Amino acid sequence: MLSFLDILVISFYFFLISTLGYYYSRRQKNTKDFFKGGERVPAWAAGLSLFGTALSPITFMAIPAKTYSTDWSYFLLNMSVFLAIPLIVHVFIPFYRERNIKTAYEYLERRFNVLIRLIGSVCFILYQIGRMGVVLFLPSIALNLVTDLNIYVCISLMGGISLIYTLMGGIEAVIWTDVIQVFVLMSGVTISLLIIVWDTDGGFTSIVETARVNGKFNAFNLNLSIREPTVWVMLLGGFFVNLTTYGTDHTMVQRYLVTPTKEKAKKSIWIGALLTIPSTLIFFFVGTALFVFYKINPRALHSEFISNDAIFPWYIVNELPTGVSGLLIAAIFAAAMSSLSSSMNSGAASFSVDIYDRLRFGKNTSDLKTARWTTFYIGTLGILFAFFMASYEIKSLWDEFNRILGLIFGSLGGVFLLGLLTKKANSNGVLIGILVSFFIQVLISNYGVVHLLLYAASGVISCFVVGYTASLIFKSSQS
Repeated sequence: MLSFLDILVISFYFFLISTLGYYYSRRQKNTKDFFKGGERVPAWAAGLSLFGTALSPITFMAIPAKTYSTDWSYFLLNMSVFLAIPLIVHVFIPFYRERNIKTAYEYLERRFNVLIRLIGSVCFILYQIGRMGVVLFLPSIALNLVTDLNIYVCISLMGGISLIYTLMGGIEAVIWTDVIQVFVLMSGVTISLLIIVWDTDGGFTSIVETARVNGKFNAFNLNLSIREPTVWVMLLGGFFVNLTTYGTDHTMVQRYLVTPTKEKAKKSIWIGALLTIPSTLIFFFVGTALFVFYKINPRALHSEFISNDAIFPWYIVNELPTGVSGLLIAAIFAAAMSSLSSSMNSGAASFSVDIYDRLRFGKNTSDLKTARWTTFYIGTLGILFAFFMASYEIKSLWDEFNRILGLIFGSLGGVFLLGLLTKKANSNGVLIGILVSFFIQVLISNYGVVHLLLYAASGVISCFVVGYTASLIFKSSQS
């Protein structure tokens, strides 16, 4: 159970980020402020926000759990971000900035037509609602498992406070709370790693040697299989996953639009990418260190412990000193709330700009008022989806949801590349490319032809090839 000091630390964290939301609420005069921060956010803050948005609580718990259970096979997946960043920097960011777009999907109408734009926007919004649900639900399960905190209380705290400061302060509040949350998260996990090393007999040397003997540092599977997490799957799959995430997901694209200049936007993405190196090393080593710690101290994992996915929260609550446990629980909340607030604001931006404004719903309403109401509705839907998952104990729903929408996002990656890299692609061909790519993806996933990390690659490639070919066959009035 959490002590009074732990609860005090967590409460102070909630108070701090709520205060930030109130502070930035005074700077929200219009939708440019609410969705683009008035283009006054410094590059370093935007970079930290990019990093924080990508680092969800699932990552916070899943990476240590993965390396605890297996090895470092997925290390190259995180490093593959550097394969995609040059293309984002030299192709995507210049396009977005020079055309002064408000959302990533606005470009799709300019290049193709409104239907393609609406497909992209609707898929994105649905994905963000589902993402919010799982970002709230999964860490709440782990915290309930090791602390007896009520799942609904966890969901309400994370979701409610994220919604409040996002409603008040817009993207600026989101970004500056991300900055604090990244520091809380990384300081917490670093302190916990130092304590694990200190508490393990033999310290760092013992951890490294024991892990080496047990094959925990294996990171390079050179088999030629595309169904296993091999080096080739990590690099190819990681390239396309990062290409679609950093190039077409508006939670990321939005960060390129908040800085004063295009050059600062490019700098921000490099800052976010470079932070993945130390963070990956720390998170992977935490899992390895936990393996050694519990191998030496097997009684610390008694019969009440039932899930490897909660191994890190279990250590936090049962082994860390009072106060430090509170900091780490706050770090889990921070990881969740960083992703939540990004989904709320970017989802609201997409609905307001791509659907509400584009289809001219409503009359004489305040743009800022509409933006805030949209944020409220999308955030509330995400929280309700988490309640739904908790009420019916639906743990596989997200896997299926993520699989289907992940397939669609793979297709959208192909759509953006068709628009950016070719002149002959047209709306008829692109629509055919999306449909054919989706059916190809469903077949691939159902028959397990490739590892799931290659879904984005197969989606982008099939959509690009089919879309380009169909564009040559089925002409349209648009270029």
